[in-house]
Amino acid sequence: MRKHYLSIFAAAALLLSTSLPAVASAKQNTPETPGEIIASNSQGVVQTQSGQVAGYIENGVYIYKGIPYAKAQRFMPPTAPDSWEGIRSSRAYGPTCPQAKRTGWYSDESAFSFNWDDGFPDEDCLRVNIWTPGVNDGKKRPVMVWLHGGGYAAGSGQELPSYDGTNLAKEGDVVVVTLNHRLNVLGFLDLSAFGEKYARSGNAGLLDLVAALQWVNKNIEAFGGDPSNVTIFGQSGGGGKVTNLLATPAAKGLFHKAIVQSGSLLHDMEAKYSRRIGQLTVEELGLTAAEVDKLATVPYEQLLAAGERAIARVKKEAEADGQPSMLLFGWAPTVDGQVMPAHPFDPQAPAQSKDIPVMIGTTLHEFTASTYVPALRTIGQEQAVTMLRQKYGDRTDEFVQTFAKVYPDYQPKDLIDVDFQFRPNAVKQATMKAAQGGAPVYMYLFAWESPVMDGILRSTHCMEIPFVFDNALRHASMTGGGQDAQTLAKKMSRAWINFARTGNPNAEGLPQWPEYKPEEGATMVFDNTCEVKYNHDKPLLEFMEEFPGQGF
Repeated sequence: MRKHYLSIFAAAALLLSTSLPAVASAKQNTPETPGEIIASNSQGVVQTQSGQVAGYIENGVYIYKGIPYAKAQRFMPPTAPDSWEGIRSSRAYGPTCPQAKRTGWYSDESAFSFNWDDGFPDEDCLRVNIWTPGVNDGKKRPVMVWLHGGGYAAGSGQELPSYDGTNLAKEGDVVVVTLNHRLNVLGFLDLSAFGEKYARSGNAGLLDLVAALQWVNKNIEAFGGDPSNVTIFGQSGGGGKVTNLLATPAAKGLFHKAIVQSGSLLHDMEAKYSRRIGQLTVEELGLTAAEVDKLATVPYEQLLAAGERAIARVKKEAEADGQPSMLLFGWAPTVDGQVMPAHPFDPQAPAQSKDIPVMIGTTLHEFTASTYVPALRTIGQEQAVTMLRQKYGDRTDEFVQTFAKVYPDYQPKDLIDVDFQFRPNAVKQATMKAAQGGAPVYMYLFAWESPVMDGILRSTHCMEIPFVFDNALRHASMTGGGQDAQTLAKKMSRAWINFARTGNPNAEGLPQWPEYKPEEGATMVFDNTCEVKYNHDKPLLEFMEEFPGQGF
């Protein structure tokens, strides 16, 4: 009997949802009380190509979450999402791509400062989230599409408080989009060795990004956005995704400006290695080539574990071949001759994006050693130099002397903390972009140090994100939320907004920001006092060319 009542209830709910009138053109009201939320099917309903969606209105911003932009079977390219009848409630974040357990939760300091929201996993994860100042109003606002970090293996469009688009949308009169897509073994397992059916499997996650941009192109106008003025921006792995999209033929024309934040991943996987990983993954699961289709039903945890074991084996093979060490080996786009014809920025910048303005930058410390190793926070000069000798040998004194010329007021821990992994490739990418003689490229260096937890975070990896989104207060566990942080966030977010609007990041409160030219090396340094420096660390970068770290 209980099942009978439930079925009647479900049928009634379906009948009501499909018989609701279209209200996309209804009068739009916004809350007048700060913090008030309006969530109603009579306001803010938007018509997409798949059906109507209802979000909610908060602080004058229309917010939509978890809208399907595509669907996909395992390892297959994405296709158009299913259509629906009636009004789809789109007020809560959708599923995140399944991924390995986040080990950061086991560090109390990291868990406090990053304050992750890992959501709930499901392979049906192709979703977009939107923040906009107005809908159905005929306005054409710049669109800013955020691509999350986590390499190509982890993360989501909701994982940090910083990613919330409310302040950016409201203050800049722009439309902000974040999204989820397939990652790790689901997005980048190259099974092309098993036939044409799987020819694009190694880049499925990248094709998801293309599908999301296609969705934006077709639907964003109803959300008050301009499909002819789209900026893609992302940090870490998200910056790598931006770098790849600049060279992805299928993405041409879908965006018009690009920002790479700590993610100048200039190289992709070589097909011989990515295909080998695919073959060994099948082998690890005890399957034959004739049984490859059974991968579609292997439980995710088993599939990921097999893929990780395969990566470990192939990485050893690559090292034996003399392949340079890569930070992201395994789960990453691959040069497959179809989706990715070549490496994105090797040996030169991609011709297809010559006319796209680009902004590129890093943080001063990135993977800050002293943040995660307490003993390094108070290390002395002699101890630091002893550590450096392991890498620089008899040229250690030369490194220290050069470092002192570039950073005369340095602390001993700076010798270990200052980043030489991300910035060298960012400079290479900017130099290649400038060499095209097309649209301008701008460079920045984020040097502001957080006061949180007695300053242990410094300007660590991800630290600039709350400033870009004007979320210094929303993500106060990382920034401290003080006046200095809020002031810098206003300046930086305005620069990002101006770049999205015009392709030029110059903004009120900042010194004149010139285009990057290799011979001048103009770099905007973001700190409590912002300034432009010219080739300020060139001697160090030249020194480091002889001692490369893990490349990209």
